[in-house]
Amino acid sequence: MTNEVIDREAAAERLLSRSVAEVIVRDDLKKKLLGPRPLRIKLGVDPTRPDIHLGHLVCFRKLREFQALGHKVVVIIGDWTARIGDPSGRSVQRQMMTAEEVEHNAQTYLDQFFKVVDTAQAEIFKQSTWFEDFSLTDVISLTSKYTVARMLEREDFAIRYSQGSPIAITELLYPLLQAYDSVAIKADVEIGGTDQTFNLLVGRDIQRDFGLEPQNILTLPILVGTDGVQKMSKSLDNYIGVNESPNEMYGKLMSIPDSAIGDYFRLLTDVPLEEIDQMLAAAAAGEVNPRDLKDRLAVQIVTGLHDAGAAEEARNEFDRVFRQHALPDDIEEVDVARETPLISLLVETGLARSRNDARQLINGGGVRLDGEKLIDPEASVVLTEAAVLQAGKRRWRRLIPRD
Repeated sequence: MTNEVIDREAAAERLLSRSVAEVIVRDDLKKKLLGPRPLRIKLGVDPTRPDIHLGHLVCFRKLREFQALGHKVVVIIGDWTARIGDPSGRSVQRQMMTAEEVEHNAQTYLDQFFKVVDTAQAEIFKQSTWFEDFSLTDVISLTSKYTVARMLEREDFAIRYSQGSPIAITELLYPLLQAYDSVAIKADVEIGGTDQTFNLLVGRDIQRDFGLEPQNILTLPILVGTDGVQKMSKSLDNYIGVNESPNEMYGKLMSIPDSAIGDYFRLLTDVPLEEIDQMLAAAAAGEVNPRDLKDRLAVQIVTGLHDAGAAEEARNEFDRVFRQHALPDDIEEVDVARETPLISLLVETGLARSRNDARQLINGGGVRLDGEKLIDPEASVVLTEAAVLQAGKRRWRRLIPRD
């Protein structure tokens, strides 16, 4: 057996095990991974939001492993299903999106996606390539291949149905439409998070109905957000964006709770699992400061998405601001009225997402003006000269009073 074959087998085994929740069907997929025919690895992109975060990076890194073995990544831009909105994990009905919103979000998504995945080994399709020619007869034929009872096996649908919450017919179409994508591109494998398992299994069923060999499935764990509790999400404001600046990215990674360090290393780096276990054991025994582990993690991720120089500069800036208590060099300047209610000021300058968020920041002691803590949510800020407003540990604005 040649070294090349041994290396391919090791790479295939790593692909199927590290950062993987489930493989359906494992033995079949491993055999095909090492076979002579390049596999078509499907990734469905539902561009309901324009930006992506490190949670998506878990999936992108796995796709790169497929490419390293010579397989083709096939990206499906859900320009039809995104208008419906993926109901996975939803407790309420989603609002439909316009075609213009989907187009903008899809392009932004792809620009970030290809920071990780090799464009030369990827194909991109829009669902409209095949769905624009769908007739009513085609839609009825597709819906006849799945029952309402099967759809209600989905946990989110079942819960909403039992609670009497609305479930639109369009939402029931979502799994069928994304499943038909697998038929249209003849997918050999589909990859996604554990919250997508039901949808991916529907793809296998629909492929069988169309006389195709059912795709294998590989699901990945959901990355926890910077709060260490809930999944990483922009709506929860616990995310680290792929397009964020090196300083912002490094700082957010340094802020994750110690309990999340292991998962971040396993899911977002190539550090050997045995070494990760050793690092965590050393930290638990008090032999290593968890801060040093976070620094190593942050440097690796920032280097991968930017470069080594940017990572080193971000580390130095973080130390200057948080160890030496200096202000950052790149504080955004905002022109404001000389007198403004504090809550309004936080929202207007983008330091708080809403008035309620602003009130919580103030009550939690997280708002300072030129280093002085502001504790009264009903107060107004009166400026005679420029001042620095801080919200939380890592957000600042330099306020410039208007004449």
